[in-house]
Amino acid sequence: MENFQITLRELVRCYQAFEQLSNRHIRTMDLTPAQFDIVATLGNTQGMSCRELGEKTLITKGTLTGVLDRLEAKDIIRRETTNADRRSLRVFLSPAGEELFNRTFNQHLDYIRPFFSELSAQQLTGINRSLAELRSKFQDQTNAI
Repeated sequence: MENFQITLRELVRCYQAFEQLSNRHIRTMDLTPAQFDIVATLGNTQGMSCRELGEKTLITKGTLTGVLDRLEAKDIIRRETTNADRRSLRVFLSPAGEELFNRTFNQHLDYIRPFFSELSAQQLTGINRSLAELRSKFQDQTNAI
């Protein structure tokens, strides 16, 4: 088996294992992974458009509206039209959403942090560099299409 195939397999397995671990914890906080993704992405921001949310989250465009509808029904987000373009919506965390972000985001980081604690700063830097380089190659190709 070629080296890149081994790397590809490990990358996929790592992502799958991380996603299972992360999603299990997120569900203990009475959120779906997609809801957590929205809350975490909107936290500490002045809101963003639906297009920006779609670009910054792992949620598909077709799923985004439904997730936003459910979060709005729970009073976690609010959607507002902008003065510049009344067809354009910006999504913000509500006060309850801000509280949820402050509680769950840090709690989730605390849950995930121990899995990285046995890696040295040098190892983490190397992993970060390698992943960023690989992502850049994929993005360069995506942008060329």
